[in-house]
Amino acid sequence: MSKSSITKLLDAKGVRHDGRKFNELRPVTMKVGVLENADGSAYIEFGKNKIMAAVYGPREVHPKHMSVPDRSVLRCRYHMTPFSTDTRKNPAPSRREIEISKVIREGLEPALILTDYPRTAIEVYLEVLQSDGGSRCASITAASLALADAGINMRDLVVGCAAGKIEGRVVVDLDDVEDKEGEGDMPMAILPNLGQVTLLQLDGRFSRKEFDEAFKLAKDGCMKVYDIQRKALMEKYFGAEETGEQ
Repeated sequence: MSKSSITKLLDAKGVRHDGRKFNELRPVTMKVGVLENADGSAYIEFGKNKIMAAVYGPREVHPKHMSVPDRSVLRCRYHMTPFSTDTRKNPAPSRREIEISKVIREGLEPALILTDYPRTAIEVYLEVLQSDGGSRCASITAASLALADAGINMRDLVVGCAAGKIEGRVVVDLDDVEDKEGEGDMPMAILPNLGQVTLLQLDGRFSRKEFDEAFKLAKDGCMKVYDIQRKALMEKYFGAEETGEQ
């Protein structure tokens, strides 16, 4: 089924165009330590999103005048490959990619103890191999895993999930069609154990009741993704036996 052939995002029973319920996530898989040449790395598939994250550092800042004497400088680059969407994307960084890079950095910073690494830089690279809506939330989740894999001191992992509104109904985890055709989108990232929100954006119109419902759905979605995130990290360092998997 082509994207253009989808006219109804919800059927009469409230089932979404891909068969999900309003509170159901797309399939999520994660793997840690996938790049040998990076200090830390992770790979995530969130629905049809396929994203690679790599972390380098802490290391010397270049140029040196950009170093900070009492903490590390966190740098993030979010980039979509030319083949990541259904039409070829210009490989040069777009304004949207620059904005999302900034949003991801600000979403990750509260989790990192940057004062442990003065006069250094920690660099996070996110490469979107395939995009399907919700890539910023998937990216921040993968980046958090890669930072943990690199051994960066962290207060908590960061996990992201979005909620939104389609045909007047608040749902969790919009895919690309729902994101483009729906009435609103609310990306969120949290520190699950500390109960803190590090990213909250809103696009569209929500009533107070819809906002509260979307906030709860996004938070619940984050906690479901966090379980997968934690298991992926444990699997690398302790093996499948410790995670309860066969």
